[in-house]
Amino acid sequence: MTMPGETPAVGRPPVLEAIGVVKAYRGGDGSAIRVLDGVDLQVAPGEMVAVVGASGSGKSTFLHVLGALERPDAGVVRLGGQPTSGASDESLAELRNRQVGFVFQFHHLLKEFSALENVMMPMRIAERSEAECRARATELLERVGLGARLHHRPAELSGGEQQRAAVARALALRPPVLLADEPSGNLDHQNAERLHDLFAELAQDGGLGLVVVTHNRSLAERAQRTLHLEDGRLHPAPASAGGV
Repeated sequence: MTMPGETPAVGRPPVLEAIGVVKAYRGGDGSAIRVLDGVDLQVAPGEMVAVVGASGSGKSTFLHVLGALERPDAGVVRLGGQPTSGASDESLAELRNRQVGFVFQFHHLLKEFSALENVMMPMRIAERSEAECRARATELLERVGLGARLHHRPAELSGGEQQRAAVARALALRPPVLLADEPSGNLDHQNAERLHDLFAELAQDGGLGLVVVTHNRSLAERAQRTLHLEDGRLHPAPASAGGV
């Protein structure tokens, strides 16, 4: 039997772990408000976990802590078995860039560059060769259904195409973990469904560990587990609510 945040036994070590994670902010009266209050989570390779909950419940904060964008006040986060606590800012940035890909509600593509150039960007920053960058970016854009749109700039792509290009960019450096925050929040139903299918395929075929924060019932239903963040803790999502 597994607890809410634990991953079912799948024979491989988790790519992402959170143990007793606490994160607090100061309220208007100066008192500490615990947004995360001892959260535990394990994510296995090839597993997609959906995190749902009310607006303001701390879902985005949790995702930022998991991805080492914010440091927890207490507890441990491990990416690929390596703890994020105690690392210098430089070491933490290096670990984050190597282990995690991010997809947000807004694609944040660079408007002056083509889809191909946007996906190449993380590899160029990592000082990969031009040939490797171009080949990998082309492969990823074909994987997400944009093989015919390589040289289009973001303004020439639909909202769904822009978000799929952002997913390709997040995968450029082959991270074992993909974190997504309301990735289909700005998409119409058809484009959202295509993106949801892509996330499920990436987990299954690519061996990624995915954590997706969403209000979308359809996306949550594609996950192997759906967890509800409430009062700073993760709980199994109510089946009657469809996980959302």
